Amino acid sequence: MSIGLLGQKIGMTGVYDAKGRLCPVTVIAAGDNMLLRRLTQQNEGYSAVQVGFGAQKESRVSKALVGEFKKAGVGPQRLVREFRLQKDLPDGDVNLSVTQFQAGDFVDVIGRSKGKGFQGVMKKHNFAGQGAAHGSKMHRRIGAVGNRSTPGRIWKNQGMPGHMGDRRVTVQNLQVMQVREAEKIILISGAVPGPNGSYVIVRPAIKHPERLQALHAEHRKHEEEEKSKKPKTLREMAQKK
Repeated sequence: MSIGLLGQKIGMTGVYDAKGRLCPVTVIAAGDNMLLRRLTQQNEGYSAVQVGFGAQKESRVSKALVGEFKKAGVGPQRLVREFRLQKDLPDGDVNLSVTQFQAGDFVDVIGRSKGKGFQGVMKKHNFAGQGAAHGSKMHRRIGAVGNRSTPGRIWKNQGMPGHMGDRRVTVQNLQVMQVREAEKIILISGAVPGPNGSYVIVRPAIKHPERLQALHAEHRKHEEEEKSKKPKTLREMAQKK
């Protein structure tokens, strides 16, 4: 069962698929994931595993976290995250290596996008801008955003200049192209958020078409079972009474 992995974005390159097509891929180093804690339905109210990644100096970690790491029997970790599970894992080793994914699997990658600083509306919201002639003094400005006396305010979600980027971004349904166990890396098709060297979370895709089809089939089966239990005619209702 695939749980998920923490990793570090190395960069991008290209590999050939089975049909000989060159595909752009992102290289993610996802080795050395450490199991820190098991969370169970009985104790915490939900099932999950706590995973750490990336060695860190003890002087840069709070004493409370140092105690948690010592309790788990591992050194201080730079990144700590939880992976939710549908049910408690059985006792024994947990596979936190790159081999939990295989070529052809679909994954979601979560990262932090590159920060762009303070940007105007043309770059941030793709506004068209205003007149570009010599007489215009508002080439790249936002223009009027107000309203009449009714409602006498600016509408919510109005695009404004401001900080751009440096936010949590999830890219869904990316395909795993290669898994290199010896090098502890995963090659994932396409681009993932963040600069090279940033930390990312790789988890099984939650909206993959095959998974959605299975979920919809399960819902339809449940609805049919509930429908079959309900009486269809007045005679059947009278007989049940």
